[in-house]
Amino acid sequence: MATRTVTIASSHGLHARPAKLFAEAAKNSGADVTIVKGDGKPANAASILGVIALGANQGDEVTLTVEGDEAETVLERLSAMLLEDGE
Repeated sequence: MATRTVTIASSHGLHARPAKLFAEAAKNSGADVTIVKGDGKPANAASILGVIALGANQGDEVTLTVEGDEAETVLERLSAMLLEDGE
């Protein structure tokens, strides 16, 4: 298991397109990935609705937890997505 807290860099936060891209990457990783904002309820990172429901905006901190093969690699890749302002 691997865990990391990152700050959302996207100026759009985790809404619509960024959430879709992130959820697809989590799903395609083959690992079990959860994401939580602050002290909130953890969400399945592979679920676009779960990711959007977090209400994560630019500057918010989220914690990712990855379980499965290559957990550290998956965590690195997903964290990098959140640390970029691709829009």
